[in-house]
Amino acid sequence: MDLQERIHLMVKLGEYIESNTDEWQLFKNKASRENPWFVAEFIEQSSKNINASFLQQNFLETWVAQYDIKEIAHPKKVGVVMAGNIPLVGFHDFLCVWISGHHIIIKPSSKDEVLIHHIVDKLIEWNKQAAQSISFAENLKNCDAYIATGSNNSSRYFEYYFSKYPNIIRRNRTSVAILDGTETKEELNLLADDIQLYFGLGCRNVTKLYVPKEYDFIKLLDALKKYDHFGDFHKYKHNFDYHLALLIMGNKFYMNNGSIILTENASLFSPVSQVHYEFYDDKNAVIDSLKNNQDVQCIVGHEEIPFGKAQEPSLNDYADGIDTIQFLLSLN
Repeated sequence: MDLQERIHLMVKLGEYIESNTDEWQLFKNKASRENPWFVAEFIEQSSKNINASFLQQNFLETWVAQYDIKEIAHPKKVGVVMAGNIPLVGFHDFLCVWISGHHIIIKPSSKDEVLIHHIVDKLIEWNKQAAQSISFAENLKNCDAYIATGSNNSSRYFEYYFSKYPNIIRRNRTSVAILDGTETKEELNLLADDIQLYFGLGCRNVTKLYVPKEYDFIKLLDALKKYDHFGDFHKYKHNFDYHLALLIMGNKFYMNNGSIILTENASLFSPVSQVHYEFYDDKNAVIDSLKNNQDVQCIVGHEEIPFGKAQEPSLNDYADGIDTIQFLLSLN
């Protein structure tokens, strides 16, 4: 297939997702059953964002126009290790390899293999040539390049095995928000989404807040009550009860609204059901320090990513700031 045919198939995939056929609903339900963290509302959110931000004809054409994508006589084999923290989290890597014209060999996470397998099956159903460009493997061997996403521990494993080949290896990252106290009720409601979508498990979820001294947390805690229903989800509730007990036994100061805990902590990473905060004196100094921090995926705030948009990356929002398309084109 040439580039235009590959774009056309992605547009068709977007239309399939949007049409929400009985078949697509069946596989979304299956994905939810196999991974209890993938509740229906978050599978819907993820697939909706992929369609709206990645699979529109005009977005795809504008995106590829930035690069000199030539047809490849001998495509390289690119092994992609996908994460499984949120539904279809590895789709952007899949899309990049697909658009580049290389052959993608996917090792899906055991936590998120239902949807990506179904998507590939549909692409092959629509165009048999897709089978020449996509395959799955439990062990990625004899690839020409690798893109691997995982934890800090697994990244060391990836570096050991993939270091001899061109690679992109991604480690743990998280996101932060910088507040100044002038946020409106609507902005705080949107920030609640940045924090709690996908139960806070994504690298683009806000897990740390920077606030001015004397900041009033009441409005934020009220906004976060929109996710009170998380208390009905036993896995989340277990995390909430466990971390609340730790803070109580440790005699640590905390605030909570029954479904989420706020506590002062210097760490950027917070556990499920908990968000850290830190007071600042100089907002600009905080921004400067965060932009050079390799643990930070994105920054939410008035001068940064708008509230409510952290989980809506565009095609050009490459993980870790590494241009995946440019990396793939360099393999030629």
